[in-house]
Amino acid sequence: MGGLIRTVIGVPVAGVVVLGLFLLMWAQIRPKDVPLEEDKEPIKITITNQIEDSELVNQRRFERPKLDAPPPPPPAIERQNFEPQVDGVRAAAPDFGADVDIGSGFNPDRDAQPLVRVNPTGFERCIDSDVGEERVRLRFDVDPNGNVVNVQVLDSTDRCYDRYAVRAAQRWKYQPKVLKGEQVPRRGVETTIVFSIGAE
Repeated sequence: MGGLIRTVIGVPVAGVVVLGLFLLMWAQIRPKDVPLEEDKEPIKITITNQIEDSELVNQRRFERPKLDAPPPPPPAIERQNFEPQVDGVRAAAPDFGADVDIGSGFNPDRDAQPLVRVNPTGFERCIDSDVGEERVRLRFDVDPNGNVVNVQVLDSTDRCYDRYAVRAAQRWKYQPKVLKGEQVPRRGVETTIVFSIGAE
């Protein structure tokens, strides 16, 4: 109800104020009688370009600068082979009167060696304490191409961490096992992933 009363009173008051402002502005800008002066001829200004002859003082002929003679080419050096000449040293193995196979001294066989180990990620939802450690023990095989396959969880302190440890191990890369010069599978590799929780 109060809003209706304010509208009924406010609209006429606003109209009176607007009309008063209009009349005040009209009084300020109404045209006044200004006596017109006699017509005068417009002023004509003409600008012309005037070229003046000028004399060059101390005019000199342009001369090209003289270049110094190019330096002489470096002396030619015949290409020589600077690689050192090393003759192999040959010696016979001592004979102790025993039948011993010395061999070549090089064994190409090797066990699988880790090349890339990716840390587990995304296990934050499993953390239920501020400080501590969680362990997951894994067993897996390494195929002849160095890929980790057949990942199994042997033991863990919290089952929530198992899948994150398995996912990380599946992304690892190994140097494959070599036996008699051929890459072969390596079975039964065991490792433990430790999840450290808390301040370092």
